[in-house]
Amino acid sequence: MKLAIISTLLASASAFTSSPSAPTSSSTSLSALATKADLVTLAEKSNPVLKYYDPLQLASTTIYGESQDASIAWLRQAEIKHGRVAMAAFVGYIVQSNGLHFPTAQNLAGDVSQFSGSPPEQWDALPDAAKWQIILFVGFLEWFSESAGTHYMRGGKPGEFPKFSEHKELVPHPVPFNLFDPFGLSNSRSAEKKERGLIAELNNGRLAMIGIFGFLAEQKVDGAVPLLKGVVPHYDGEFMAPFLTGPM
Repeated sequence: MKLAIISTLLASASAFTSSPSAPTSSSTSLSALATKADLVTLAEKSNPVLKYYDPLQLASTTIYGESQDASIAWLRQAEIKHGRVAMAAFVGYIVQSNGLHFPTAQNLAGDVSQFSGSPPEQWDALPDAAKWQIILFVGFLEWFSESAGTHYMRGGKPGEFPKFSEHKELVPHPVPFNLFDPFGLSNSRSAEKKERGLIAELNNGRLAMIGIFGFLAEQKVDGAVPLLKGVVPHYDGEFMAPFLTGPM
């Protein structure tokens, strides 16, 4: 939950950055990106009942003067990334709310007080130095994903995190495993299974975004989510700490 909350902030920041400066290979064409027709097909597979639904016409707009295909790739990257962060946040919130944590103290003083309270209160209990360590680590992951490989707005695949092993020049020290699929379990999966997995991830991410913000909304405003009334405790602190201070 702690890492996921800050990941949300940084994922949002990267989603609103200017057009990418990553070098473009002359052999890479923007035609490799998803088109609006591809979005329609994906929507029918991910939700056969609702199908394609874009009331704000986002897929028809362009971002930062980029082509429509590049803009769609930007939107796809933002949705996939936020969905993954939300899934981590949702599961982390439930785990921490039930008092599950590492068995050892998280500081040299042996203090375990940061394990008590609701997840936002546990985040507040961390020293600022610990918060910034997490923020900077996630910031490095953001920088690496935007800098390594072919950018998703330049023909790369939205949602694909580059492998550390293939871009060692960007990593300050050896890393034994890649962030995505560190044990290579997906290598033997068929294309059909991978496609089903991606659709499941997309749907789960969308639900998780609703779920985690449902938790946080109910903690801030009692009764905001009737189904969660009395389930999660009220919180008077600041979700955006340490970027903002004091109650909202």
